[in-house]
Amino acid sequence: MTDLNKILHKWSASLKKGTDFDSWGQLVEAIDEYQILARQLQKEAQSPANSSDFTEDQKKTIGKIATCLELRSAALQYTQSQEGFTLEDVKTLEPILSSILTFNKEFPFDVQPIPLRRILAPGEEENLEVEEEEEDGGAGVGSPDLFPARVPGTLLPRLPSEPGMTLLTIKIEKIGLKDAGQCIDPYITVSVKDLNGIDLTPVQDTPMATRKEDTYVHFNVEIEIQKHVEKLTKGAAIFFEFKHYKPKKRFTSTKCFAFMEMDEIKSGQLVIELYKKPTDFKRKKLQLLTKKPLYLHLLQTLQKD
Repeated sequence: MTDLNKILHKWSASLKKGTDFDSWGQLVEAIDEYQILARQLQKEAQSPANSSDFTEDQKKTIGKIATCLELRSAALQYTQSQEGFTLEDVKTLEPILSSILTFNKEFPFDVQPIPLRRILAPGEEENLEVEEEEEDGGAGVGSPDLFPARVPGTLLPRLPSEPGMTLLTIKIEKIGLKDAGQCIDPYITVSVKDLNGIDLTPVQDTPMATRKEDTYVHFNVEIEIQKHVEKLTKGAAIFFEFKHYKPKKRFTSTKCFAFMEMDEIKSGQLVIELYKKPTDFKRKKLQLLTKKPLYLHLLQTLQKD
């Protein structure tokens, strides 16, 4: 089996795994599988010609498949809706992906590869020309993000309830920034990390902000944490990374981040401080974003059966 065929076999197996979860009604697992594969496909589709063994036409098709997987992931977040990209639509992608080397037909869906917006690895933007003011820069130890940009709005449904277990819903109300009105396509990436910065749950992105007003970017969106509170490891933390698009440089960048620790999990309002990028998931070298009274505003709801 050639290297390309091995790659295609791996991708096809991942897609089949995703559709299996999808057909069994295991939505969280299906979304996670689709998103992981979509990121792998996006990375290949956006790779330079001299570092890929696929042709440009093949990479374009790969990019379109990635877009379809993102669309199915988005559709699964709204389980009551019958609209959007369906499981049957995804299944039509299986023979296309497995035969990408010989596929020469018209793509069955009117989609395009996700634009060449990319999320830089934490610290990578430090190697580019710095154009922002005091909020930019700073020190920290982030974990690398090897994938291209995800489509904002990858929220997951609430977990099934379990006797004696507590579910946590966090409503992101707003974030305070001195240049809030200048942020383009802002959204927040939410992740749960252990002390070593390892993900404990699937990463979720909010939709784009609902509005910008004075020094605030408003979201008013609820995040369902994908692990019961009692099952979170000691020392874990929930991270909120504020991201926005820079049209001049054509990439999506992390502007700042905030986090809450386990002792802060309690019903009611919570206001937490903002820190300079790069995101320090290990919480070793933290620097406040600003001395101004600007924070991330949250509302927590705990539900225990």
